[in-house]
Amino acid sequence: MEELKAQNLVKTFTISEKQRKTLGISERKKVAVNGISFTARSGEVFGLLGPNGAGKTTTMRMLATLIKPDSGDALYNDISAVKTPEKIRSELAFLTTDLKPDMKSTPNLMYDFFAELYHVPKDKAEKRKKELFEEFGINKYADTMISKLSQGQRQKVSLVISVIHDPKFIIFDEPTNGLDIIASRVVREFILNMKKAGKCMIISTHLFDLVEKVCDRAAMIMDGRIVADDTLENLMQGRSLEDAFYDIYTSIHGGKDEV
Repeated sequence: MEELKAQNLVKTFTISEKQRKTLGISERKKVAVNGISFTARSGEVFGLLGPNGAGKTTTMRMLATLIKPDSGDALYNDISAVKTPEKIRSELAFLTTDLKPDMKSTPNLMYDFFAELYHVPKDKAEKRKKELFEEFGINKYADTMISKLSQGQRQKVSLVISVIHDPKFIIFDEPTNGLDIIASRVVREFILNMKKAGKCMIISTHLFDLVEKVCDRAAMIMDGRIVADDTLENLMQGRSLEDAFYDIYTSIHGGKDEV
């Protein structure tokens, strides 16, 4: 079984003078992530749920080895992401809707480019292309310029490219942010397909319905800290996930009128 353990991750950022003036604050430092720990396993989807600014994206970027924590670590099957990030990256996919495909390219050309970039052997890359293009229905527009594709079709291409190297671990930051209902459904189906394939998946989101539809376990993050971590059934206890989150939020922040 594949396992990803976040262990006491901490990250602090320096706030520039311009940012302090814009935000109307005097503090020079901001603790974005403050001692976050959780475990995600293969064959399940782990959700990191919280409002904007809670520390979700910073956490995901540390897990993906894009930024280093001030302290703490992320262990991929006991391999340290801090000490040996190069050993992790070949087994990892980091996805975000902020990354857009090349509008002047085609799905075929983009796939071939990234397969070479990931050093996937040509015969393996061709076999995987056939499987992925068929699974996601890309064959019918494989040679169409991406600028002429719908948002949902573009999202399918981005998803396929992200898993060219057949990663064991998939980290997905705000997977449906800014997407229409068709593209959002494509993403949800992708997440569930990767779960069936036995991948270890972590998604961050502020959307309760997405977590309810795809996640097995979830951790709630507020002000850079994990305030709850359990199965969805145990977190919800017969309530909606939104109500569960709201109850925890108000218990921490002292009153409903402060939300």
